[in-house]
Amino acid sequence: MAPSILAADFARLGEQIQSLKAAGCQLLHVDVMDGHFVPNITIGVPVVRSLRQATDLGLDCHLMIAEPDRYVEAFAEAGADMISVHQEAAPHLDRTLAAIRAAGAQAGVALNPATPVETLSEILPQVDFVLVMSVNPGFSGQKFLPGALGKLRRLAEWRAAHRAHFQLEVDGGIGVENIAGVVRAGADIIVAGTSIFHTPSPRESFEKLRRAASLATAEKV
Repeated sequence: MAPSILAADFARLGEQIQSLKAAGCQLLHVDVMDGHFVPNITIGVPVVRSLRQATDLGLDCHLMIAEPDRYVEAFAEAGADMISVHQEAAPHLDRTLAAIRAAGAQAGVALNPATPVETLSEILPQVDFVLVMSVNPGFSGQKFLPGALGKLRRLAEWRAAHRAHFQLEVDGGIGVENIAGVVRAGADIIVAGTSIFHTPSPRESFEKLRRAASLATAEKV
């Protein structure tokens, strides 16, 4: 489980992060938006640097930005452990992923809902993770798009057939009602924002989602 801080109460962010860590959270999802690639502006390098100073949890930075090559090194230096860039925004994806790794972070590629997984066929051997968007990027609180399940299955099948080791991440519209489905489809990392932070107790919501995901994982074995 990777709670998305985009949905958090920023006035209480440190407190909420500590509460999630006490519940067993190991990874935070950080949505970076620039108002160009997506129609919203969120946080940048200084916030990631502050997060790194405030917590030792893993930081998974999802760059929903134009010209990501200009910024991947800065985010890695600020403390990002994982950095994903969009296939749609990175015309030289091989070079971008190599730059992320050279900066010391895990390198991932994200796919918008309308982008076929087949566009990644040449790059999959070089990625550490693939982030499948189950909503159109830009805003939290959107409804889950079921087409993401087919993408996860196809990527999981490719991974098994080629004995690859990249992880599958899914982001958008995930709650207790559909988390089992994304786990069964092959997701290893599940991003959830609204269903955790927009509740009376983010910690209890995180724990509930994690239990549901664990049960679905056990069913796969």
